[in-house]
Amino acid sequence: MSTTGLNSLEKKAAFSLATVFGLRMLGLFMILPVFAIYGVDLIGYSPIWLGLAIGAYGLTQALLQIPMGMLSDKFGRKPVILAGLVVFLIGSIVAATSDTIYGVVLGRAIQGMGAIASAILALAADLSREEQRPKVMATIGMFIGLSFTVALVAGPIVAQYTGLSGLFWFIGILTILAMLMIQFMVPNSVNKSPRGDNVALPSQVRSLISHPQLFRLNWGVFTLHMALTACFVVLPRQFVASGLPLEQHWQLYLPTLLGSFFLMVPFMIMAIKKQKEKQMFAAAILLLTIALTLLWLLPNSLTMLIVMMVMFFTAFNYLEATMPSLLSRIAPAGVKGSAMGVYSSSQFFGAFLGGLFGGTIESLFDEHAVFLVMAFFALSWFIIALGMKPLKKSKSFSFSMNITDEAQAAKIADQLINMPGVIEATLVPSEAVAYLKVDDKQVDLAQIKQLLKN
Repeated sequence: MSTTGLNSLEKKAAFSLATVFGLRMLGLFMILPVFAIYGVDLIGYSPIWLGLAIGAYGLTQALLQIPMGMLSDKFGRKPVILAGLVVFLIGSIVAATSDTIYGVVLGRAIQGMGAIASAILALAADLSREEQRPKVMATIGMFIGLSFTVALVAGPIVAQYTGLSGLFWFIGILTILAMLMIQFMVPNSVNKSPRGDNVALPSQVRSLISHPQLFRLNWGVFTLHMALTACFVVLPRQFVASGLPLEQHWQLYLPTLLGSFFLMVPFMIMAIKKQKEKQMFAAAILLLTIALTLLWLLPNSLTMLIVMMVMFFTAFNYLEATMPSLLSRIAPAGVKGSAMGVYSSSQFFGAFLGGLFGGTIESLFDEHAVFLVMAFFALSWFIIALGMKPLKKSKSFSFSMNITDEAQAAKIADQLINMPGVIEATLVPSEAVAYLKVDDKQVDLAQIKQLLKN
């Protein structure tokens, strides 16, 4: 079996799980570009309730992400994923059949209760070797980014022909497709990955929340998704006011998103080839802050909105793509699952507060004030990010071992940490597993495996 590329099982797992994740996120994102327009016709409409409808899924996602991962560890990945998709389908039906803003808020909250992200990532880890796991995770991340792009383009088109109710029914159909893929296309788990590295454990969460470097990322993803959700409480109406009908919004989103992907390339080249990761990360946050500030300051001409959207999404896409990689390198060896659980909860909680703050600020002041408040949050992130430590290039691996004695494990850990290329080593005798963070350009993996088998 080749260790240099994905085998057939890993390719099937990567594509099928990435598609399921993408379909799921597509259903959550499609409401963003249209709800600020269609939501005003619902009984009980107010800016605050509209914001809650957009962000409600984030609260239940944030609360249930870690528990659902733990349930998947106990009852199996696929049963929990299927159950989560059923819950998401119920939420879509509730929203589709509601003619009040309150019913849509309830439906969106139920959608969020189907928090399957951690279970999908854990299943992806179960179905891949540690050497190939980053490629599988990268595939899933790529599909999440693609789903966001497709959602912003497809949402206005679907809503134009089906209305808001039809949009939720369409989301329900996508959910059924995801359920069929889980049942018939996703391979059954053939191995059990170590728990701590792939599933969040409550005992580890508190220490990870206070971890100074991880806090910078958690605050960042919280701020990023809060700003995104808050902006979409008001942006679609601004596009209409500037002369662009809703059914033509996809003509703005498509070139804007494609342009932002093109423009983020220089950030990536500078970060990777020039080894300026910290500087480019901070520059992207600063660009986000400037875009939000200009949205507050400048008049809403269509041309200016397009320019500022390109700036916003160039920063957003770079930061969204970069932070999971940074997280995997900063997280202590053996607790990546818990670190990702805190990170995901921060992301979804930010989405919830973005909707709530967006609606509240608009109702108390005006829609432009939303951008000003989000610019202040982005500025706080920029200041916090300046304290990031330089990152070492590293990869995380987990190895099975024959060591079950604590004293022997401590002795072996000392030997490992003194080997060339080993940055961090954590041995867990109770699970017969070793977690290592290494520089793969220097480390001798064969020597490590041999040491752990003795």
